[in-house]
Amino acid sequence: MADLDQPQVSVSRRATASRRGTGRGPLSRSEILHAAIELIDDEGLRALTMRKLGARLGVEAMALYHHVPSRDQLLDGIVEKVIDDLYDDPMVHGDAPDGWQPYLQRLAHGVRRIALTHPEVFPLIATRPPSAPWIKPPLRSLRWMESFLSTLASCGFSDSDAATAYRSFSSFLLGHMLLEVSALGVDTGPIEEADPDSTPRTDLSAYPTVERLERELSQDHAAVEFEVALESLILRLEDVLKT
Repeated sequence: MADLDQPQVSVSRRATASRRGTGRGPLSRSEILHAAIELIDDEGLRALTMRKLGARLGVEAMALYHHVPSRDQLLDGIVEKVIDDLYDDPMVHGDAPDGWQPYLQRLAHGVRRIALTHPEVFPLIATRPPSAPWIKPPLRSLRWMESFLSTLASCGFSDSDAATAYRSFSSFLLGHMLLEVSALGVDTGPIEEADPDSTPRTDLSAYPTVERLERELSQDHAAVEFEVALESLILRLEDVLKT
């Protein structure tokens, strides 16, 4: 799978370029998110303001608030949009026809492609407060959580094992990709946090597997999972030493 990590052309760049070429028309939330991602790609996350975003779209900043009522909602929308772009990645499968191992490999490479395509956006994905504390970056979309957990369940994972796999998979991707984008010169420092009082209770009714596993996902197994991951690394290094 050596060619799975090639960054793809930014969807946001194509969308905004298309609008500029056809003249001004009614704005949509999707178009605003596309333009915001493009702005971050070009100038970095800290350069994102409603005024700059409006100028890029050819409108006043106030026009954006009809679609994204606050900066918090804009940032949340950017995270959701970038992660949900995995659904348009032909190399990523929504189920596991070949088994759970290829499913995880393809999904991991898909997330890496996102990070390499949008390195300036990835720190936002990594640090943006989730809608529930047990939702882990970078695979933090409820749609993808549902897909991940239900797919592993269909492959024979118990509820507990599926939740453990989600946490472990997330930790591996997050740590590796933050180091990789940091090496590209991306600022991975602290980003302003959302107002905790503005975060509503997450409605899980559309995500039955996530809803069923909410209690399991909420449990803190960090210490045990750290020890297991460390032991696995040491065993892997022992194998390397023997070869």
